[in-house]
Amino acid sequence: MDLDKATRNSIVSALKEALKKLEEGGGQIVSTDIYLQPMQVSGELVIYNDDDDELAHVLVPVWKEMDASDFYSVVEPQLATIVGGLEQDGALDSLSLLKPYSFVLVDEDHETLSELLLVDDDTMLVSESLLKGLDDELDEFLKKLLEE
Repeated sequence: MDLDKATRNSIVSALKEALKKLEEGGGQIVSTDIYLQPMQVSGELVIYNDDDDELAHVLVPVWKEMDASDFYSVVEPQLATIVGGLEQDGALDSLSLLKPYSFVLVDEDHETLSELLLVDDDTMLVSESLLKGLDDELDEFLKKLLEE
């Protein structure tokens, strides 16, 4: 179930509001993670800092209509795409957060489900789909090297 443009824009606005609240402290902020907690029952997305202080929230009505069994597996790529878009648009470039920091997907109990984005100067988080088949390619390469 895809999100419509208005809903995506609402989520982006909530994320920008959260980032602005983090910036209001001034200077280098010692925050290592930004937590995104989607809730199917209420259809809300709540954004927290490391101290579990709510930074922003937004209503995503379409989430209430989703099947509970695959809720997080559908929501995770949606949020990862939105957060990745913020990074590509440069919205994270001017933040004074100490690096590395992450955008983390959490459940109702604040248990980490996945890391949506890792922001660091020299580290890149690679998706599983990009790594798919890499073992086979490396094995084949090593085999060719050993035969020569």
